[in-house]
Amino acid sequence: MESYLISSHFDLITPDGYIESIEKIDGNTIDASILIKDISDAFIGFRCNEKNLIFNIKSTLAQIGLDAKELGFDINKKKKTLTCHIQFLAHSNIAKDFLKLLSTDMYVGKVFAQEESRKVRDPEYLIRMFGRCDRFSRPLLSFGSKKREDLILDKKKGYTIALLPLKTGVVEYDKEITSFLPALSKILKHKKFPTRDLLKIYQTFDEQCKKIVKSNEILLVKSEPLYIRTAFAKVKEEYLPKGFHHTSACILEPNTFESGDVYEFYGCSDEEIKAVPLEFYTLEPHREFVFFEDRDQLQIYLDDPKMLFKAFDTGPMPQEYLSSVYVVKGTQLESLEAKDWIKRDPKKNDFPGLEQPKRQFLLVENYIKEQPSYPFLKAIEDGLITSQGVLLTRHFPSPLMKKMLLSDNVQRTLKAIYFKYPSRSMDDFFSHEDRAFLLDLAKFAIPVFWVDQTSKKILQYVVKPHKDSGMFVPLNLTENFRKATFFGVYGSNLIEGHFDIELEKLLLGIKELKEKVDHPLLCSNTSLALVTGGGPGAMNVGNKVAKKLDILSCANIVDFRVKDAPVNEQLINPYIDAKMTYRLDRLVERQAEFHLDFPIILMGGIGSDFEYSLEEVKRKTGAALANPILLFGPKEYWKEKVTSRFQINLKTKTIKGSEWISNCFYCIQTASQGLQIYKDFFENKLKIGKNGPVYEDGFCSDY
Repeated sequence: MESYLISSHFDLITPDGYIESIEKIDGNTIDASILIKDISDAFIGFRCNEKNLIFNIKSTLAQIGLDAKELGFDINKKKKTLTCHIQFLAHSNIAKDFLKLLSTDMYVGKVFAQEESRKVRDPEYLIRMFGRCDRFSRPLLSFGSKKREDLILDKKKGYTIALLPLKTGVVEYDKEITSFLPALSKILKHKKFPTRDLLKIYQTFDEQCKKIVKSNEILLVKSEPLYIRTAFAKVKEEYLPKGFHHTSACILEPNTFESGDVYEFYGCSDEEIKAVPLEFYTLEPHREFVFFEDRDQLQIYLDDPKMLFKAFDTGPMPQEYLSSVYVVKGTQLESLEAKDWIKRDPKKNDFPGLEQPKRQFLLVENYIKEQPSYPFLKAIEDGLITSQGVLLTRHFPSPLMKKMLLSDNVQRTLKAIYFKYPSRSMDDFFSHEDRAFLLDLAKFAIPVFWVDQTSKKILQYVVKPHKDSGMFVPLNLTENFRKATFFGVYGSNLIEGHFDIELEKLLLGIKELKEKVDHPLLCSNTSLALVTGGGPGAMNVGNKVAKKLDILSCANIVDFRVKDAPVNEQLINPYIDAKMTYRLDRLVERQAEFHLDFPIILMGGIGSDFEYSLEEVKRKTGAALANPILLFGPKEYWKEKVTSRFQINLKTKTIKGSEWISNCFYCIQTASQGLQIYKDFFENKLKIGKNGPVYEDGFCSDY
């Protein structure tokens, strides 16, 4: 796979080959062997029928009347070489003169593989490229200054044929061309010298001449320059006028920016040629500049959890290895195999930090290069991957890949990231750097999807509006998440209590209330979400009730898998739709990212005390709006838990100016009490906030 990616040559064509040996037959003919080296492993000619191979002579030679006919091929895949036995034929006096100068070591052409499966069938494949550009603002398909309609595309015998209109007149040579031939013979020994441009110096264009072929002459005709980046084009002999033949310089390559403006014909006919028929061959899928929006089948497959789980199951073993694959079309996703993935087992390093900047830089650079996604991203940066697609990666990418993933070229080309595991070492739990990376990817419009084994669903990372945090949400619920008002349940992981009935009544009442009130946080267009810590006890109750009532059930789940941690802390309840996960060292950060509009606090222990205090501080500092917080349970319980602390703060005047915070908390025992508080709040009747009353217990208990 990697050698396939880094190849600078397309898989249907070889590099240029040079003459290894020649044998003169007569004044018009020379037999030669052309050696082509350093052929890409991906070259289809290594695998296809030899009958599908054609030798494509340099257009420079064809334009002086020289042609080539292949006699046979010797292919050595192991050495990555190909020897093409050809016969050079002269169709003009200029070509005859050049045959005398022909010698070894001249680069004279390359081999093209006519792979039937790559022939373009639907004209729409090409038509949709008009008006589109690559990253350098160069058009993907244009026909000089002509409009799309001027390039006639038709379908014949099941394949697309273009009829390229020709200009009036023919190309002829100045007499000085013969003096240029010795220089041309030397230039051809240099592999990448622009010989065709030099040839133009000796060419003139006669608009009065008819475009007919005569024996022992080469006919050069011109069209508007065909600029094509998305496919190979080949002159289709079958549709030429009777008596016309095109030279073996019949391939228009996609990396030639103004190919196709001169065509070379020989033969004998009184009929005038008016257009050049071309057939087309697609590039490798990842190099054909196809836009994601045009990949209908791929988009359908990406919405199918079964297809994605099946695709990830093809990943190479062992499972703990990092592995990635870049997918650009539906059939590629459907037929993935282990060999299509790139796998890595990078060694972990302790980075020294800024104390040793040079060593830090080298270690980071090496670590990045060891990642399985690196070859794909590097190929995008280098222009070897040009089609938009998605990255499948077994583990969420390392945050150290941020530099590449957010680069201009990658951001333009990569349309989504799909992963199976958040972390190689921490399983389902994201680090602080991971979550920051997720936010960056969201800001740069690169969607991220979790192919989640637990829920058996595809979850998309969605940022909460106006917040710097997000969750992974089932695809069909992302819009609900974005529009949701967030209620939350805090409470003990040890006891469920008897809150489920009242909580169900409360949430049912809220669903009914939203159809009657018109408030920014609750109205008929508002969706509802309920967030817990995802564990057992009170959290289980909250998620279970939300799931039952078709309210988006969310959880911020922390990893408690540490030595001596209580077993119940590690349990995750089964009623969760959307989630975010945290490692234990970010417990406080996790609490801060609940971002609840309306917290509901049940009976709980140390964790619930902390959550209570955090919501209190948020409202005191203005980090959260002064919305009502419900304390579910007996008044005596909450007095013992809250009142003494609030009153000592009053007594010592350590909350001077913030005493009003008490009017944000409401102790209730029934759902009807809670619903009345919410109703008054949404109708702007609740006395809450800085101008509201101060309750000596630290909360209101008589509403």
